[in-house]
Amino acid sequence: MNKEQDISPGMVSLLATATGLIVASLYYAQTLVGPISASTGLSPEAAGLIVTLTQIGYCIGLLFIVPLGDLLENRRLIFTGLLFTSAMLVLAAISSSAWMFLTAALGIGLGSVAAQIIVPFAAHMSKESTRGVTVGKVVSGLLLGIMLSRPAASLIADATSWHVVFGGAAVMVLIVAFVLRAKLPVRAPVATITYPKLLGSLWHLFLNTPVLRRRAAYHAGLFGSFSLFWTVAPLMLSGPQFHLSQTGIAIFALVGMAGAIASPIAGKLADKGHTLMATAAALLLGVIGFALPLVIPGSRNVALAVLVIASIVLDMGVAANLVLGQRAIFSLGAEVRSRLNGVYFALFFAGGALGSALGGWMFATHGWSAALMTGAAFNGIALLYWVTEYIGHASQQSKTAV
Repeated sequence: MNKEQDISPGMVSLLATATGLIVASLYYAQTLVGPISASTGLSPEAAGLIVTLTQIGYCIGLLFIVPLGDLLENRRLIFTGLLFTSAMLVLAAISSSAWMFLTAALGIGLGSVAAQIIVPFAAHMSKESTRGVTVGKVVSGLLLGIMLSRPAASLIADATSWHVVFGGAAVMVLIVAFVLRAKLPVRAPVATITYPKLLGSLWHLFLNTPVLRRRAAYHAGLFGSFSLFWTVAPLMLSGPQFHLSQTGIAIFALVGMAGAIASPIAGKLADKGHTLMATAAALLLGVIGFALPLVIPGSRNVALAVLVIASIVLDMGVAANLVLGQRAIFSLGAEVRSRLNGVYFALFFAGGALGSALGGWMFATHGWSAALMTGAAFNGIALLYWVTEYIGHASQQSKTAV
């Protein structure tokens, strides 16, 4: 591709839509654990495996498949991954036993990492001066897919069944696969490294790339709090204080997706060199999102309104920081971009898994307020870590001035 030519708006929209539809496959099951367990004979104690195995599959894919974007032709790699994902969604849709669905869940997570090959692909197709905006728009689509998947799954399952959710998703992913094969340009990386060495280089990149470690730590805090919130909030909303139905919770989740508007804004700030302060703002939004429900108690309607605002504020922080992080690591070199992205996502997904598990435990044993304080702590720790970067940056500037 001509270096002077920038990615077209139509291609950006296509990639944003594609990533959203792909990652949505990871989250449909989260609001359907109950009916899926009942239908497949999965015990209540093992029901958590429905979500856990999808996350495990995704983490495996991030570490072992996404790095192949630096080695193999990207369009073919994306197409193959999406065909596999569609097949696993079909298996989920027709599952009549626990082992069938759990196998499908693992496979859905594994194949859905195609989305994390598309995001660096968008960065490759962009000029340096607009890369942050492009990544921001594509990530907006990805985040909308995450946020829309849960309410969409609930509403569709209420009207039909959970089988229809996964069957429809299989068709959508299959369509995305063929559209991307037709529209994406060929990108064959110039690489002489073997696959074993490619995997070995992941640890080397982690040890020798301070920006990667720092950005992953920031987003592990934010994504941990995000996962905690969306694990605990539905439990609170369906409880005795709010008495929301499944449809009501779906509407709540839909309103929260407004936070995705922060992605392109963060991309513009990064392109203008304001990543440091924009990161602080994103982390502060995360803290505020948990502080609001703690400091503004009130009647049911007031508390619900505050919780809606808190969800939007938190989602804005997560959306902005994800883009800031990807913009920073994508500036480190095209030849390692897919590997950096894979390690980055694997690390902060670990934070998300911790947040979800810890949030559920805190809510069950210590209540809503304790869960909120735990979520705030995730972001507070990340913000304290940011202070060390700010001090280092200020020190460097003073030395330069002298």
